[in-house]
Amino acid sequence: MEPARKLESLTVVPGGIQEKKGLLGKFGNIKVGVVPLPLYIVIATVVYFSAVYKLLPADMIGGFAIIIVMGILLGELGMRIPVLKDIGGPAILALLVPSILVYFSVINTTGMNAVTQLMKTSNFLYLYISTLVVGSILGMNRRVLIQGFTRMFIPLIFGTIASIVVGVLVGLLFGYDMKHTLFYIVVPIIGGGIGEGILPLSLGYAEVLGKSSETFVGQLIPAAVIGNIVAIICAGVLSRLGEKKKHLTGNGVLVKTKGGDGITEAATIDKPVDFPLMGAGLLIACSFFILGGLGNKFLGIPGPVLMIIAAAVVKSIKVMPAKMEQGAYHLYKFVSSSLTWPLMVGLGMLYIPLKDVVKIVTPGYVVVCAAVVVAMITTGYFVGKMMNMFPVDSAIVTGCHSGLGGTGDVAILSASNRMSLMPFAQVSTRIGGASTVILAILLLKLLS
Repeated sequence: MEPARKLESLTVVPGGIQEKKGLLGKFGNIKVGVVPLPLYIVIATVVYFSAVYKLLPADMIGGFAIIIVMGILLGELGMRIPVLKDIGGPAILALLVPSILVYFSVINTTGMNAVTQLMKTSNFLYLYISTLVVGSILGMNRRVLIQGFTRMFIPLIFGTIASIVVGVLVGLLFGYDMKHTLFYIVVPIIGGGIGEGILPLSLGYAEVLGKSSETFVGQLIPAAVIGNIVAIICAGVLSRLGEKKKHLTGNGVLVKTKGGDGITEAATIDKPVDFPLMGAGLLIACSFFILGGLGNKFLGIPGPVLMIIAAAVVKSIKVMPAKMEQGAYHLYKFVSSSLTWPLMVGLGMLYIPLKDVVKIVTPGYVVVCAAVVVAMITTGYFVGKMMNMFPVDSAIVTGCHSGLGGTGDVAILSASNRMSLMPFAQVSTRIGGASTVILAILLLKLLS
């Protein structure tokens, strides 16, 4: 009888006998990001007690340990919590939870020093910006980059104008100054997200106004987050409209042509990762950032603006070797997929004082943000219809201009079940966002 009981705990599988997974096995299959939960607990415990006993290195090692441990957990929770996961949950949690923890002094001085050294002294923030901006532009399909203007330029530009006009007018109704509404509410929403929009904006504003960039991040982020939530809700409404009135939507096809839109093929570099090329991509990203700073000295144009312009020009005229573009793009994919939520944690800890955020976000503030997004999407709907586009799909793509970068695009298109529109969403977000950042910083320079 004893052998029989033993066999009951085994399962015959092709290639041999495998013991059934018990509670411990199931526990081991749970992951935080890509890290198995048991290993994550061990790592988090080590980092926590190192901070408690003031043994955590106050450098990049200690800083990365803290923000990655917190970032992957908050990102994972944000993608799993119902409702929150559909409105940019990972970004919301990764930004706000650390800010709350700092506000209540949960994170001690040792932990704060390590993160400060990483984010400010070691300039991880600038490194992230350069890899994201340069890699995303060089990695975009050149056909998408060029034809994107011809396909989406008119809805995008009219939508942007409408969002600015409506946003400023609604802001006046709630007592906001026109300049403040434009630069601190409207522009952050349509700037292309946090990595590609708000961070370069904060750097540009800092150069123009002679202040530190961190003073602007906390003022700009709330508008971008609220705008993204409104855009996601609008995408869901448009999707339901398309289900009821099928002639208004192409269900993921943008242009009403027999052969389709012609741009959805090979929108990104789809090649195996080459690690030495990623190293070259890092050099290229750093070089573009340095070029921007060098150009600023002679042209007087903010470095982040010149970095964006230089990357777009280099991509358009095809002077960068394809292998180098591949390396820059794959580095961008690594940084954006692995370090975005950790970066958000660092921003939340250092750049988003909870008191300031609470003071900024008022009912009137939320209404202004909503008005900006609704104006853009509504304009995209009607202009797209006049341009022989499917109005629902045109409105959704135009609305991506008010999303939180690539993450916002995924959330908006997921909410509307139109992931095939991603190439156009990227045009709307990247080109629209980059153009907004450039024009906003130049206009601020003229008005200052």
